[in-house]
Amino acid sequence: MKLPEDFDPVLLESDSGRDDSAALRMLVHSRVDDAADRAMLRAGLLATPARTSPKFFYDGQGAALFGAICELDEYYPTRTEAAIFAASREAIAKALPVDSQWIDLGCGDALKSRAWLEPAAVRRYVGVDIAEHWLRAALGAIVAERARLVEERGLRPLETIGVVTDFTRPFDLHDLLAERPSSPPVFFYPGSSIGNFTHDEARAFLASIRDHIERHASGRGRLLIGVDLVKDRDVLRAAYDDALGVTAAFNRNVLRVANQLLDADFDPALFTHRAVFDEQHSRIEMQLVATRAHVVRIGERERAFARDEVITTEYSHKYTLESFGELLASAGYAVGERLGSWTDAREWFGVFVAEPA
Repeated sequence: MKLPEDFDPVLLESDSGRDDSAALRMLVHSRVDDAADRAMLRAGLLATPARTSPKFFYDGQGAALFGAICELDEYYPTRTEAAIFAASREAIAKALPVDSQWIDLGCGDALKSRAWLEPAAVRRYVGVDIAEHWLRAALGAIVAERARLVEERGLRPLETIGVVTDFTRPFDLHDLLAERPSSPPVFFYPGSSIGNFTHDEARAFLASIRDHIERHASGRGRLLIGVDLVKDRDVLRAAYDDALGVTAAFNRNVLRVANQLLDADFDPALFTHRAVFDEQHSRIEMQLVATRAHVVRIGERERAFARDEVITTEYSHKYTLESFGELLASAGYAVGERLGSWTDAREWFGVFVAEPA
């Protein structure tokens, strides 16, 4: 994403007494910890069974491959969620508080949020991501676009803030949200990224968001979240093992990342891609399977892989409407009549609006 040539963002310190509505404000809570990431990746690959975190998929090449995956016929989640948003945007917006602070977790290019800013009457946009460079670019584009709309259509200015942090670890936005006590927080977490968490991790993550909502002075915050639903096993497997082999290339790319980060010598050609559905845990498991016995050097260590030994690279949990409601309830959210949900006609994907119990 390229910023307009004449755009010059103003970086402000935290100051609730100032009018930040026309500026881009960047707050760095934590940056990428390369040493910690390398240690995590090394420990996972040396372990038995071996595994990696999905975060290591997304170097430049991995991000490009994932973009290609989202365009595949087999990969339904992105377009299905987008269709639900388009068809039900007005109804979903009515379930959200107006004049809100819109907290976009893992915002990336922020395109999904930009379609909500007017329908949901957002007062303040907070983009949260660990990738500082891309966050600045994405939010700079929002500021430039809003400046144009203010001039052309008379829309009110939008306060725009970027928070650089790894929100998959414990995070604290309480002080930032408290700057606007009358603007309730709406936490936006689309794309079914919640599926990458184990159930215990997902419960803790959702409880952390609920704590932010409960402690805000407005008492009217919400969570808006997209969730992939259980469906025909062949449809699920095809979404993670497409006929063109793009997902296979995406999966094997993590070994190239490991080679760069760990001074390792993985040969991606010695691993094949596999996607299996684990019925017990209701999840797709992305795996790399050794095609023959061989030894890999990982820095100063060696790791022997037996033939058919597996490296698990990603979990993607699938829910029913009922089971996700149960997860929300276990994390302290209201269910029943106070839980709003929308799906597509085939019930392949669900969108939920939740509030604390």
